[in-house]
Amino acid sequence: MDNSGKEKEAMQLMAEADKKVKSSGSFLGGMFGGNHKVEDACEMYARANPQILHMQMQNKLDAATSFVDAGNAYKKADPQEAINCLNAAIDIYTDMGRFTIAAKHHMTIAEVYESELVDIEKAIAHYEQAADYYKGEESNSSANKCLLKVGFYCAQLEQYPKAIEIFEQVATSTMDNPLLKYNAKEYFWKASLCHFIVDELNAKLAIEKYESMFPAFSDSRECKLLKKLLEAHEEQNSEAFTEAVKEFDSISRLDQWQTTMLLRIKKTIQGDGGDLK
Repeated sequence: MDNSGKEKEAMQLMAEADKKVKSSGSFLGGMFGGNHKVEDACEMYARANPQILHMQMQNKLDAATSFVDAGNAYKKADPQEAINCLNAAIDIYTDMGRFTIAAKHHMTIAEVYESELVDIEKAIAHYEQAADYYKGEESNSSANKCLLKVGFYCAQLEQYPKAIEIFEQVATSTMDNPLLKYNAKEYFWKASLCHFIVDELNAKLAIEKYESMFPAFSDSRECKLLKKLLEAHEEQNSEAFTEAVKEFDSISRLDQWQTTMLLRIKKTIQGDGGDLK
């Protein structure tokens, strides 16, 4: 039966229930089985209400799906309108308690802000909201994926304490997972770079802490590079700093984010020209 048929049936049940309640209230109704009519009416209401609730829910889902379809269609042509449509869908999904789906669409909005509108602050806000919803639904892997985006952008925007907190949090949550622990060294490495930009001593203490928390980090090429960089920085030796980075990069290619962070560290060496060549 389609929605219109269900709606008709539900409304009919409600009308019959109303009629029974009214007739049970009359003098004759009371004499001739009024109580039964009230019971019948209650049963009819009970049968009608789930159908009406189901239709309301189905209508909400249909509306949310339409908003998502519109949002996806608008992504390139009108990114702001895409965001408006996706936000409307999110409102419906959160109202229905469907937070995992809402989180997914917050991620999509964040991606639109990243690639189409280049508004990193707003992208961060939506990644954070997605992470919160995923955490609430115990989808920790998806939450961490969003948090790493937040950490990545916070570091770019020089919000280092927040970036450090996120990288440490994700590293700690992955290092005890047999399938994910290999990634923990990468997050400790990123947290260390952020520490290093802020303060050399902070970086030294943080690296020692990470080694005690996660002994595998000590043996990583990233940790060995950090120690060489600390030594070069202590000596204010920009050539030794550059050589250590080049040697690492020849084996494990550094990405743009890592290169940017290393350049920021190198610039804190007195008299440095600010490149890694």
